[in-house]
Amino acid sequence: MTELQSRTPARFASIGSPYFGIMLAVMAVVLILSNIGAAKGVVIGPIITDGGFFLFPLAYILGDVISEVYGFKVARKAIITTFALSVFASLCYWVIIGLPGFDDDFGRMKQQALEGALGPVPLIVLASLLGFLVGQTLNSWVLVRMKERWGERRLWARLMGSTGVGEFADTLIFCSIAASIIGINDVPTFVNYVLVGFVYKTLVEFLFVPVTTAVIGWVKKREPSYNALASDSSAA
Repeated sequence: MTELQSRTPARFASIGSPYFGIMLAVMAVVLILSNIGAAKGVVIGPIITDGGFFLFPLAYILGDVISEVYGFKVARKAIITTFALSVFASLCYWVIIGLPGFDDDFGRMKQQALEGALGPVPLIVLASLLGFLVGQTLNSWVLVRMKERWGERRLWARLMGSTGVGEFADTLIFCSIAASIIGINDVPTFVNYVLVGFVYKTLVEFLFVPVTTAVIGWVKKREPSYNALASDSSAA
């Protein structure tokens, strides 16, 4: 029996349990918070990054789980929903900053703080959302296509392969727009910013492959439609 004949066919669950909704909510919150953190440039020794560096990889890990369990169409819905919620958050920042505040020293101080912290966020959100939209879509597409080719086998390979493609596109788009906003204006520093961001995010996801794999297995076991497909495949 050939490898192609012996492989387990690719399966994807339908949205019929609370797990997808929970992951979607966490994914959206992580992206919104990372957009706020990204407004701050961070220097750690020779490393140049931004304040959202520790959050953003989590959005991709959740994207991997959703893509693996539910497929590309559902993952695309999650990406678009997260995109829309981040745009809504950015519009809220704009309204909050524009509202008239108290005209005393404390009120003016708070207004300046809000403008300093949230004022650049709409531009950061533009960079983040364009990167997120392209990167997550490529990440999901590559993962699902690899799964359709290999079936349920080699999960580690599709998690790592899709991560490399998605994170590179995301990081390049984001850094190209966000660099000047956080104060990066020369080519060497920009290259440092892009490479550090790509390598860091990719390594984090690679290190979390065992955790991502465990979460995927946990969700698959508890998704009724996924287990039904497994039973049908065994019966066939």
